[in-house]
Amino acid sequence: MYNQSLTTILATVVSRKFKLADTIQPDLIPVSTAREWQPDPKSPRRRPPWIRVRAPSGEAYERVRGLMRSKSLHTVCEEAQCPNLGECWGKGTATFLMMGDTCTRSCGFCDIKTGRPNPIDWGEANRIAESVRAMGLQHVVITSVNRDDRPDGGAPLFAMVIRRIRQLQPGCSVEVLIPDFKGSEMALKIVMQAQPEILNHNVETVPRLFKKVQPQDQYDWALSTLANAKKMDPLVLTKSGIMLGLGEDPAEVESAMADLVEIGVDILTLGQYLQPSKRHLPIERYYTPGEFESLREAGLEMGFKWVESGPLVRSSYRAAEQVRGLSRLEHFRPFAARTG
Repeated sequence: MYNQSLTTILATVVSRKFKLADTIQPDLIPVSTAREWQPDPKSPRRRPPWIRVRAPSGEAYERVRGLMRSKSLHTVCEEAQCPNLGECWGKGTATFLMMGDTCTRSCGFCDIKTGRPNPIDWGEANRIAESVRAMGLQHVVITSVNRDDRPDGGAPLFAMVIRRIRQLQPGCSVEVLIPDFKGSEMALKIVMQAQPEILNHNVETVPRLFKKVQPQDQYDWALSTLANAKKMDPLVLTKSGIMLGLGEDPAEVESAMADLVEIGVDILTLGQYLQPSKRHLPIERYYTPGEFESLREAGLEMGFKWVESGPLVRSSYRAAEQVRGLSRLEHFRPFAARTG
């Protein structure tokens, strides 16, 4: 029965050129036991059938790639080897990575290189804004490497790019995925005064694993960044994300989620950690699509306004769709409505 249905679906996919991910629901793929698909040290690249990545291709993908090269810009999509690059670039969207391609921190999950970065290029804000206009974006996500070499962590560049995007692409909402600035309220205030619609900072993991996963970070810095952002601008939507599969247990995940709800975080993203290379932290466990759905439901019950939860979810995954959904629920207020 199942094999016949799958054959029919595959035939439809081929004949109509649908995306497989749009047609087959991952939780319908037969898996005898979840244990069968847990990480195998001998085959670290072996992944469960519900984790399939779309290969980058297509006209929109080539246009985005060409634009990034012509403007000498970086994207977190490429630098962090995001599994959704093909899907997002294929839709004509990307997450801009500011302040270079070298980070001052050495997180165990991240594929962005660590070292001494070059001086900040202040012209980058204008090039990003020009790219946003060229792409016709209505929502954009801006992030950066950590710049602990600067007392302000590069916060002024975030403020510059927010304001410049508003000048060149009026009506485009801006989401910034910022570093923790080592807990500096001064640096955070610089960003918040530019009034981004969404302020995102990922806690990434549970408190017990923080030093293992992010040796130069502190859980308190992450929470204070999110809490202070809401205090500085109660109308901003705050957002955070957690990676699963690094050795946490379900109770720890729910506890971290509760911490985020308590400080007023509005949007939560939950995704599967995927090991970029052998030198990065190993995957301890794969979560099933059903488990991600259960966590999504738990998050909504806790009080998050929006929860994006799934194996390939990343902090900026489907960010524009989130904004549209939050707008329908009357949780989202664009800059023009807040200041008009």
